[in-house]
Amino acid sequence: MKRIHIAAVVVAGLLVATLTTSSTARPPTPPTAENGLTENESATLWSRDDDTGYISNEAYRDAYGESRSAVAQVANATDLTFREPPATAATWTRNDHAAFEGGGRDTSAYPPDANLTGGEYIAAAHATVFAVAPSTVTHRTPNETHRYVAPNGTLRGIVDYRVDVPADERSDSRTVEYELATSSVEEARLYDDGDDRLLATVNGSKTPALQYRLPSTVETLRLEADINASVNVTATTREEVTVEGPNGTTETRTRVRTRTETRSETITATDRYAVTPYDPSVLVTTARYPDGDRGVAAFYTQPWQGLVLTRNGSQRVRGVWRFYTARNPRWDRLTYASENTTEQRPSPVLPVAVHAYPSRLGPRTDPVARSPTLLRVWGSPYETPAPALPETVHVDVVTQAYTASDGLAVRTDAGRHQGLTVRGIVRGVNASIQRTGPPQDIRPTTLDVRVLSRTPEQIRLQVTLQNAATGEPIGLRSRPGSRYDSVTGGRAGYIELGPQRVQTNRSGEATVTLTEPGVYTARYVPGSWVEHDPAYTRAKATVRWHPLTTVDGWFALLVRGLQWFLPFALALYAGRKLGQVFSRWGGSL
Repeated sequence: MKRIHIAAVVVAGLLVATLTTSSTARPPTPPTAENGLTENESATLWSRDDDTGYISNEAYRDAYGESRSAVAQVANATDLTFREPPATAATWTRNDHAAFEGGGRDTSAYPPDANLTGGEYIAAAHATVFAVAPSTVTHRTPNETHRYVAPNGTLRGIVDYRVDVPADERSDSRTVEYELATSSVEEARLYDDGDDRLLATVNGSKTPALQYRLPSTVETLRLEADINASVNVTATTREEVTVEGPNGTTETRTRVRTRTETRSETITATDRYAVTPYDPSVLVTTARYPDGDRGVAAFYTQPWQGLVLTRNGSQRVRGVWRFYTARNPRWDRLTYASENTTEQRPSPVLPVAVHAYPSRLGPRTDPVARSPTLLRVWGSPYETPAPALPETVHVDVVTQAYTASDGLAVRTDAGRHQGLTVRGIVRGVNASIQRTGPPQDIRPTTLDVRVLSRTPEQIRLQVTLQNAATGEPIGLRSRPGSRYDSVTGGRAGYIELGPQRVQTNRSGEATVTLTEPGVYTARYVPGSWVEHDPAYTRAKATVRWHPLTTVDGWFALLVRGLQWFLPFALALYAGRKLGQVFSRWGGSL
């Protein structure tokens, strides 16, 4: 497994070794033997690596004595993305986290920006958040990034420290010796930093993993770790004393007194981590079409990944978000600090996070060109986050302003396999569904077009729109006050005939005047069933108009033909007369 691990993450390693170390280079390979991933899965992790250092398969085999997978080869030259938040980042991070060993008793290992603390004996102590899973970092705009975390998950921390045992003290009459007795991380705790509420606690470890359940109001998590060290202090004093002997004699002796005490010290190291609890809810409205199809409209409180419209997952709708995985560059290098030296080294552990970005593909259905059909997308406009993404991340992010898919409406023929699941952007989190009521019936319509009058120049048509089942006229008008006005807006429906759009009156009728002959199709475009009750289906009707279909039309055509022909006839007659005149003149000369 170790060889596969190295093969997956090193891909561009030959070139990286020759480049100057930088944050854009492929991260160093952690020396862990097991990470729970296949070679292909490992190859997809590194969207923040340098894709310019491509290495051919031949060069790779020469360097490592083995071949790599096709996925690893592709990942060497570009970044791989996902339709759904993958589990690979959490799997890698969990195993890498467990492999951290720290710097030892005399050395503390920590990220360069760690919050360090210390005391009399404990030095360079820190408790730093390594990762939270499941979680997803969203890039909505250049200045808006959120770290959404699941309501139930695990925060993993790294705790390290060193113990500076004082040097022994010696003099002619006194010796003080210091010896480390014990040192340990006693306990780690997780708090809601806002109201100081304890969320989780675990026994001491340099790699605490705290399983939490988040309150919906939390904005910042606080990790605390208690670190204890005990030092045995042995003080030895020597004193020359005179002792009376027998027969009045005296002698000098050295009196040695030894006293040992244990001095203990406990300090608390802390770190804070900004989060947004991810617990989306979806307002769902449904409808039934006359042919048995189902309409589904969903409006979201937080970003979402997609809809699953069938129990077997055969019909899906994806929103604007897609996903990639990348390391946290905060952990690219660690500082190793002892009492006398400080140096930076490549980190042996690298947390990997899931990132969400708005894709150029936009909302789309699966399968393509079949049911379901995406009817409408609602959302607010946002600037592209592309300028704020790391330049080494190569994904299909939108490059212009885009519309977030805060709501959408679809039509599906799922039938007896129908179901509804709303997938979130955080792995394993589905949205809770709030239904507005029973399904609404979308009623069938008929559209009729009748000729009222016609002349050679124009035709007047009467359009009639009715409920197909009851014959009830359908009047079209604006419907202000819809509860969805804030996200939908739009018209209540119209009839399109030629270049005109008209709305019927209360009798379901409207008149249209056309001046150009041709074949016209009248189309009824109903307002969204989400906004209207009752709601109706589309309808269409065809009408043909040509001037030659009436006697008046033939007469008008004749008159118009004479009007066009008369100037040519007069010119021809005049030409013939002039020709005769000139021919007579020519004959007399």
